[in-house]
Amino acid sequence: MPPTLTGAATRTWVRRFHPYADASARLVCFPHAGGAAGFFHPFSAELRQRAEVLCVQYPGRQDRCREPLLDDIARIADGAAEALAPWRGERLALFGHSMGAVVGYEVARRLAADGAGPVRLFASGRRAPSAYRDEQLHLAGDGALLADIRALDGTPPEVLADEEVLRMALPVLRSDYRAVETYRHPQGPPLECPVTVLTGDNDPRVTGEEARAWTRHTAAGCEIHTFAGGHFFLAERWPEIGSLVLDRLAAAPQPTGSGR
Repeated sequence: MPPTLTGAATRTWVRRFHPYADASARLVCFPHAGGAAGFFHPFSAELRQRAEVLCVQYPGRQDRCREPLLDDIARIADGAAEALAPWRGERLALFGHSMGAVVGYEVARRLAADGAGPVRLFASGRRAPSAYRDEQLHLAGDGALLADIRALDGTPPEVLADEEVLRMALPVLRSDYRAVETYRHPQGPPLECPVTVLTGDNDPRVTGEEARAWTRHTAAGCEIHTFAGGHFFLAERWPEIGSLVLDRLAAAPQPTGSGR
């Protein structure tokens, strides 16, 4: 069952690093496996006073470390979608990286079903929901899991060298890997909003064909932008990506449904 959320729980799920009450558009950001809302702090700073960034904090990490982990994409999306209730009917776009792109896609489906779909989905560093790979790293030992994290080159070496930090991080990583590796695309209509796909040209997680497969999941058009770099190409390109996001938000129509 989806979690029942109160206003306090909404604040638990959503971080507003640079509040902007008068923003004409809001960008909801979903982090990667093992990631937290703070990953998008530089992005929020880049867009401040032009769009408000709402960063989603999944349960079981950082200030939510005492909460049970969610190892199922549907449950994560249920919670995140309900947490966005205060902003339904506003001009919302969704931005997810890696696992976050899948969560963002599922949140978009839930918002649309309530008549308050987003104006655009930005899917970064992730193949299309229907592009299936048989991945089982969540069942592997700690060494294999850490080797995969090192290969993606998105975690500072000092973090990987800190045994205490790793003890706290490994259960989160394994839970997130289980969530995304066991995800299967459900039947349903395509999104009614356009999709912008962002990918690195050296990302082992996404091939060109898998990126293009996002076109199957929208009835409103899909564009693909390829950047030099690997899985975490975006970490060095916040200004460039911010410009792209703002351009697409400026062209987006006002939402037609209030959702309230």
